[in-house]
Amino acid sequence: MQEEKDFIRELLDPKTQNVAFQKLLRDYQRPLYSHIRNIVLNHDDADDVLQNTFVKVFQHLKNFKGDSKLFSWIYRIATNEAITFISQKAKRNGTTSEAMQTKIVENLRAEDYFDGNEIQIKLQKAIVLLPEKQQLVFKMRYYEEIKYEELSEILGTSVGALKASYHHAVKKIEDFMNTN
Repeated sequence: MQEEKDFIRELLDPKTQNVAFQKLLRDYQRPLYSHIRNIVLNHDDADDVLQNTFVKVFQHLKNFKGDSKLFSWIYRIATNEAITFISQKAKRNGTTSEAMQTKIVENLRAEDYFDGNEIQIKLQKAIVLLPEKQQLVFKMRYYEEIKYEELSEILGTSVGALKASYHHAVKKIEDFMNTN
């Protein structure tokens, strides 16, 4: 934990800020891109949200209190940015977030950066039918293997509630996969 506090000090110190932020980018860029991509599904959108996430991290780092791990705080920002992005995109297109995500799943085959098969598309269709919280919990546990304790910090929900959400999500996905 002391190592993290030292790193945060480096990020805040104008003399060491550039080097520290480059390290932050190196350490978090790939996992954050994957996390965001799992939520927004589209490569170009994920790049935009990732950029917005790092801007917000840089702008608000001085407000980071250290109540959670830096990892959790940054992932919370990325998650919120991705959800906001989907909502705004849906609003611009005069539709709901759910309808927007369904449309994105329908267009996955045309996505240059998607190399999945029919089963993966069917899985994405099942996931998009879940309530937002269950989608997030499922994606973060299944794809990113984030521990419940870290999920609790990121999403601000109890471990018990997260386990229940994941269980319900898995059950709904299994039902969808078996009946469609």
